[in-house]
Amino acid sequence: MKYQGVLKKMPTENLETIQYYLEMPADVLHMNQLLDKKITISFVGYECLSCGKNKQIYRQGFCKTCFFETPNAGDWIMRPELSTAHLGVEDRDLAFEQKMQLKPHIVYLAYSSNIKVGVTRKSQVPTRWIDQGATKAMAIVEVPNRYLAGVTEVALKEHIADKTNWRKMLTSTSDEVDLNVIKQELFQYIPEEVRPYYLENDTEITALNFPILQVPDKVKSLNLTKTPSYSGVLKGIKGQYFIFEDNTVFNVRANEGLVVELTI
Repeated sequence: MKYQGVLKKMPTENLETIQYYLEMPADVLHMNQLLDKKITISFVGYECLSCGKNKQIYRQGFCKTCFFETPNAGDWIMRPELSTAHLGVEDRDLAFEQKMQLKPHIVYLAYSSNIKVGVTRKSQVPTRWIDQGATKAMAIVEVPNRYLAGVTEVALKEHIADKTNWRKMLTSTSDEVDLNVIKQELFQYIPEEVRPYYLENDTEITALNFPILQVPDKVKSLNLTKTPSYSGVLKGIKGQYFIFEDNTVFNVRANEGLVVELTI
């Protein structure tokens, strides 16, 4: 069977084992059902997720022009502390920014390659944790806007990592850490204006189970623009990565905007 379409971040479903779906124009592929099967991925072209044109992808699935123009790629997305919608100040599209920024946000702890702090809209829990390949995660504070979440993250990342080592995330098999203890230790570093939003009594830790038949001992990343066609047996999915039998891994999210043909 052949399927062709533009790559976008895979929707997920948090069941006993996380379920992954790859959306194609005429079909939705349930990727869990393709474990242990041979898949060929071939590069066809580009399709910017904003303008839809066949233009080389610059970042985040957008061509260079759209990346610097679309409100979906404003600096506040990667750096929440730059949010200004709570002040009524526009970056690129105030109505869009108010819709996205003026919602409850969570600052969280997660274990993927290591313990890290991060920010997400409350509505994106646990999707954000799944996309990062976290095996466990918990909320630290819940604030009413993105700016407050951002300044909290900035303060906390002075004392704990805010990045994921993707290679270690894919090869790690251990998560023996007590997030509640770390959460309590970090309280002293939370900005004064955010402390009323600290979730002192919320000790719930979300555990996430990824569909992995074979954990790679080392990984090599597939770059479709350099290797236009690749075939391999799918052995797992973690974060937004396909993991193949020969230790090749493919990051679907990092390749958003690429048009590919899948042969199964």
